[in-house]
Amino acid sequence: QVQLVESGGGLVQAGGSLRLSCVASGSRFSPSGMGWYRQAPGKTREWVANIYTNDDSTNYGDSVKGRFTISRDKTQNTVYLQMNRLKPKDTADYTCNAWGNVGATSDVYGQGTQVTVSS
Repeated sequence: QVQLVESGGGLVQAGGSLRLSCVASGSRFSPSGMGWYRQAPGKTREWVANIYTNDDSTNYGDSVKGRFTISRDKTQNTVYLQMNRLKPKDTADYTCNAWGNVGATSDVYGQGTQVTVSS
């Protein structure tokens, strides 16, 4: 069974930075890609960014493009989300995702880490 565990969330002032980490554990973990989603209270889940494992190509949602950077350490089965110039509207629960050959399923999510940006 594959598990994803996020960390790095917290409270930060607007304009500040945070780096989220997501560590995968378990057998048969060979994802096609990994990414991040977020969900703010009362809002639908929003895709933030993803990275493909075959070539490390990345994609970003329009709301974070130019401010957030996704990267991965394949030796550690870890994906990161560097968040710069944070805004109050970035406040949300951030969840890591992996898809492809990820254990018994083709899609797995973590439990999330809370990011709160104060104005």
